[in-house]
Amino acid sequence: MSYPVMLALFALATVTFSLADAAHVKADTNTPATPPALNHTMTTLAGQEKSLADYQGQVVLMVNVASKCGKTPQYAGLQTLHETYSEQGLAILGFPCNQFGNQEPGTADDIAQFCEQNYGVTFDMFSKIDVNGDDANPLYQYLTSNQTPLSADDQGPVKWNFEKFLVNREGIVIARFRSNVTPEQMVPAITEALNQTANDTE
Repeated sequence: MSYPVMLALFALATVTFSLADAAHVKADTNTPATPPALNHTMTTLAGQEKSLADYQGQVVLMVNVASKCGKTPQYAGLQTLHETYSEQGLAILGFPCNQFGNQEPGTADDIAQFCEQNYGVTFDMFSKIDVNGDDANPLYQYLTSNQTPLSADDQGPVKWNFEKFLVNREGIVIARFRSNVTPEQMVPAITEALNQTANDTE
């Protein structure tokens, strides 16, 4: 093979690879960005890192929980929601917090044992975090901020244990339920969100 032919083939190969690289970059830029509500990595009660982006496409209910609160029996209702709607795409995430009356003082093992023995909890539980103040977890910094589409009345610090944030399949925070709202009372909002496809929410 002559030297000029070799140069021509090399140039052709270079152009081919460049075009392939460009197509790959273009495909990457078309990948949907992770919504702010799910753009967090949390630690499970078992000590494993878990990206909330794994829940994208599901309806997510985020709850700050406690084991020694008057609202603690809501665990039963949350577990019922999990058993009823998880196969339809509902994911319930429990975030223990000790900021309200020191009502979650135990270790991760204590919390896991309490939830299993008393309420048979099988939905996803995470390690203890702060939800308010300077040390608030970045997830809750976002959920309680004015960056969500919630109304001004539904923004601001968490007031007590068992507040709930509902996130739709697009990763958008669509509702906030205060502590006195029971899991059973949230069923209409949850089923409405479950019945919406991703295209419906755009």
